[in-house]
Amino acid sequence: MAALGASNVLITATDMASYLTDWRKRYIGQARAVLRPGSTEEVAEAVRIAARHDVALVPQGGNTGLSGGATPDESGTQAVLSLGRLRAVRSIDPANNTITVEAGCILAEVQDAARAAGRLFPLSLAAEGSCTIGGNLATNAGGTAVLCYGTTRELCLGLEVVTPAGEIWNGLRGLRKDNTGYDLRDLFIGAEGTLGVITAAVMKLYPQPAAQVTALAAVSSPHAALKLLELAQGAAGPLLTGFELMSDFCLELVRRHFPQMRYPFAQRYPQVVLLELSDNESEAHARGLFEGMMETAFDDGLVLDAVVAESLTASRAFWDLREHIPLAQAEEGLNIKHDIAVPISRIGHFIDYTDALIAAAAPGARMVVFGHLGDGNLHYNVQTPEGGDARAFLNRYQEQLNRLVYDSVVAHHGSISAEHGLGRLKIEDNARTKSAVELGLMRTLKQALDPHGRMNPGKVIGGVR
Repeated sequence: MAALGASNVLITATDMASYLTDWRKRYIGQARAVLRPGSTEEVAEAVRIAARHDVALVPQGGNTGLSGGATPDESGTQAVLSLGRLRAVRSIDPANNTITVEAGCILAEVQDAARAAGRLFPLSLAAEGSCTIGGNLATNAGGTAVLCYGTTRELCLGLEVVTPAGEIWNGLRGLRKDNTGYDLRDLFIGAEGTLGVITAAVMKLYPQPAAQVTALAAVSSPHAALKLLELAQGAAGPLLTGFELMSDFCLELVRRHFPQMRYPFAQRYPQVVLLELSDNESEAHARGLFEGMMETAFDDGLVLDAVVAESLTASRAFWDLREHIPLAQAEEGLNIKHDIAVPISRIGHFIDYTDALIAAAAPGARMVVFGHLGDGNLHYNVQTPEGGDARAFLNRYQEQLNRLVYDSVVAHHGSISAEHGLGRLKIEDNARTKSAVELGLMRTLKQALDPHGRMNPGKVIGGVR
């Protein structure tokens, strides 16, 4: 306790409770203690103390994960290592377009710090008011702007990491080019704390756009949405920063559970696309580009209806529709979630093919399909039949439908986890769908960097202590 201060070592059930379950309340673990270091040096000391006593550590950021990756197991032998006190923005270099932040910084705070310096930090997702940069890096979070700016991995230039031995690796170099051997940074990004603890990072910044145009476009099918995406990319190129697909049933759930949110069309359409253009020239240029693009889309029969946000408030309202889909689905009841990725060109076929399989396997199941069409990431979720017993439905169908969906993903050359990580949730499915060679290489890395298995055991590649 002396190393961290008694107030930062939580040991009572009441004090630890919020750290012991995941956001979806799917997993509830136990822990010997929750450790709350306030600096990189304290993180390193906590890791060294845990090693001396052979205590496994579960790194945790904002605890907003959806795969159980930051939740301890039920043994009560592990300790949670919370990075929540590492909140400093260490530096901003506008000329180099970088910001150096500690792992516990809330994503929205990083966005605000960048904005205050006249720059844009483009990572954006629904949990940005509570998720942390460390967690974003550990799971390689995606979000709504991957189409233009890439995932968290692509936004990171350097890391500071505490190794399983309690050593500090300072790789906080804001370089776009560094060809000096193995890229250690990429080992830790997406590893979910199983290889070491990310304590700080150098992240890329961009110039703030001079204008943004946000619109909703109604289309007849995912196939039409893909053709619209191709048109939009050809017309706008890198100015296209958002392209989200939402089915009519997704928006019906939002209308049902959040009636204060206005549906912008006079009638319902099978699919709605949320588009956003970001322009460094002017609003007039952005709107002119958008209007020309949409005129072509109407002429080609790709778009059935469209509405453009005329203010920041209207733009925010469009994004709120999209971001309330997971909340509305939760209000509707228990459901089966799949965060998957397939090549963009195969999304339409994947949806048609897999929807038919689910309809045959679980009659009456309602499909909640939405996501980041521009980067191939779908949230492909299954809701209980109308009026059905959700718990009974999950008990009967969840394992069968998971296998069905993941087999379809593999058949379409996709990934069973696009942006939520593997955590505890998808270990068995990952082992079933990855090749033996790939799994063997992952285990070799784990053994080399964490030979005693103390870093977040039982996650990503399995194995318990």
